[in-house]
Amino acid sequence: MTRAASRSPLAPRRTLPATVVDDTVAAAAVLLDKWHPEDSSSGRSLFLDSTIPDEADGFLRAAKDLHLAMLFYASGLTTKDLHGVGHGLIHAQELLDTAMRRLELELQILLSSLPDVIQFNQYDDDEAVDDDQSLRETCGHLRAVAEAMLAAGYGKECVAVFKEHRRASVAAAMQRMHGFSPSQQLATINKLAWEQIDARMQSWLAGARAAFASVFAGERDLCDRVFAGEHASVGDAVFSAVAEDQATSILAFAEAAVVRARRAPERLFRMLDVHDALTETIIPATVAAFGEKSEVMFRAVELAVTKVGDTVRGMVASFEAAIEKEPAKATAPGGAVHPLTRYVMNYLVFLADYENALANIYSAEQFTDTTDIGSGSGTAGSSSSDLSMASTSSFSSSSTQRTLSLWSNPIGWLVSVLMQKLDAKAGNYREAALSYLFLANNTHYVAKKVGGGTKLEAVLGEDWAKAQRAKARGYVDVYVRSAWGSKVLRGGAVDKAVVEAVAMQETWVAADEEMGEVLRAVARAAVVPTYRMFYRRQGAAARLTPGT
Repeated sequence: MTRAASRSPLAPRRTLPATVVDDTVAAAAVLLDKWHPEDSSSGRSLFLDSTIPDEADGFLRAAKDLHLAMLFYASGLTTKDLHGVGHGLIHAQELLDTAMRRLELELQILLSSLPDVIQFNQYDDDEAVDDDQSLRETCGHLRAVAEAMLAAGYGKECVAVFKEHRRASVAAAMQRMHGFSPSQQLATINKLAWEQIDARMQSWLAGARAAFASVFAGERDLCDRVFAGEHASVGDAVFSAVAEDQATSILAFAEAAVVRARRAPERLFRMLDVHDALTETIIPATVAAFGEKSEVMFRAVELAVTKVGDTVRGMVASFEAAIEKEPAKATAPGGAVHPLTRYVMNYLVFLADYENALANIYSAEQFTDTTDIGSGSGTAGSSSSDLSMASTSSFSSSSTQRTLSLWSNPIGWLVSVLMQKLDAKAGNYREAALSYLFLANNTHYVAKKVGGGTKLEAVLGEDWAKAQRAKARGYVDVYVRSAWGSKVLRGGAVDKAVVEAVAMQETWVAADEEMGEVLRAVARAAVVPTYRMFYRRQGAAARLTPGT
């Protein structure tokens, strides 16, 4: 027998790397058996409930080792005969799949522990500090799980679980903030009356601001923390999948409401509220969360600049047309403040609160008329020079880069239209004195609404308000001369003329007590001295005394 023939067969020798890999897989199998996704531990969290320090880190290392083991078994460093690579690869793959199912379960548990709205750095009190710390720890766990799953080739499963949970959370937040689901209500908005739409828009205003400033900002922060570094592009895709549809539905609901608002002036303030929400909160938050070139950003800007802007300009035009269509012959009894004056000025008082929005919506060339604001056709022979100072003033806002110039200011333009209409109405009184009393009362009312440090005064200018007060006093002087002066100065039957003047004015009224005092003072100054001279000449023959 030869020497070779007498040698007994040798068992396959195991290399050191293979032995280490086999031992690593065996150790991982023990840990996986303890935290198997389908046994009694499935309801507990490896990250939140484990009592062994660093056990979660050990599990993540085991998952990584299993993936490396698969690569080792599948490499050309071994042969099937020596190390049974086929069996080793299959076993490692089965264990890795089990580990990934456990991590998928951990991902669900961790995501379920998050609030619907993610907010970091909320340090109002000690409890808030604890909540913030807990949130940061949970995000750290989520990142570790996500990185492990992505590294092992289970990114699709990771992203699917993440999107499912966060979509549900965002939808719940939307429902709670708006009181309704914008996406669901969008399908029925055309069937609603405007009163119903307006009620929903009130909720939309608060809900949309919170959604973009808090909800979507929080989701962006969460995605950036969980999918960081080399996985940032995954985070971008996840965030878009979670938030973009919700953001689009919020904007789409507002778009539909804007269409339904049409050109009705009474709905102008709601449209300006929408514009403020877009420009002050939604668009800046969209830039931060979605990016300047995102579809959501494009839609938000288009809604603010084009759709809401066009609607607002149309409503202002409709309001202007309504003033102009007011019949000139419809005068106020006794020269009182006309209901049109009260309505328009009260409307403009509210409109002045939206100075910034109007500055953004209206451009400098929107109005090109060169008539001084507030100077009408001059029924009382007044000169537009009284308001020359106003034509060179500008109306600025401290919180916007744009300013309201005289001719780009719809408020000033509407006041001008009103004053011109009042001039036309004044011309329809039969008594000239009554027409001037009407102008005095109404101009005085306008001046009081504008003056006194109001928002309206800030828009139109203090000089403009002073000019209107001066005009009102000018109308008073002309009224007194027309009602009293000629009758008293012409001599003759002065007593009779005075009595007739009093009778004629018995039903005439003053705008308010302040105007009443001015009228009485000016009338006394004009009438009493002249009548006193007549009384001295006539003596007992006079029917009235200077004190009557």
